[in-house]
Amino acid sequence: MPLVYLALGSNLGDRAARLEAARTALARRMTLRRVSRIYETPPWGYVEQPAFLNQVVAVETDLGPEALLTYLKYMEAELGRKPSFRYGPRVIDLDILFYGNLVLETPHLLIPHPRLHERAFVLVPLAEIAPRLRHPLLGLTVAEMAAEVDAAGITVWEG
Repeated sequence: MPLVYLALGSNLGDRAARLEAARTALARRMTLRRVSRIYETPPWGYVEQPAFLNQVVAVETDLGPEALLTYLKYMEAELGRKPSFRYGPRVIDLDILFYGNLVLETPHLLIPHPRLHERAFVLVPLAEIAPRLRHPLLGLTVAEMAAEVDAAGITVWEG
């Protein structure tokens, strides 16, 4: 099974508890192989909102990409996420970053995540657990991409 990298984020309510609940739910359905530390990060896109807690996990799963996306959306709803505007505040956000070396483009899913190379809040925790992972389209490693983004304001969350 390929390693699948998932981003977890929360900026509403008990953010750390939401990330823990998401990891617990993931572990019930798949095998967690690597877990980054939790980082507190400034909001991205729409900036007039609370800071996020972000984390990246590497999992092994028998779910295909579309089924995994469906499961993640189900988990978000179960953990209290309500529909909101793009880049708005959220109780929980779960995204597929990489699914092994797969490149996939469907109406509902793009793998690798199309904006991960721009997002320090994803690249910093991802570089912690997979610095040599190579982006199949860009040809860059996660460490190389992380070195190119502005990581100002991103700190390890101490709880």
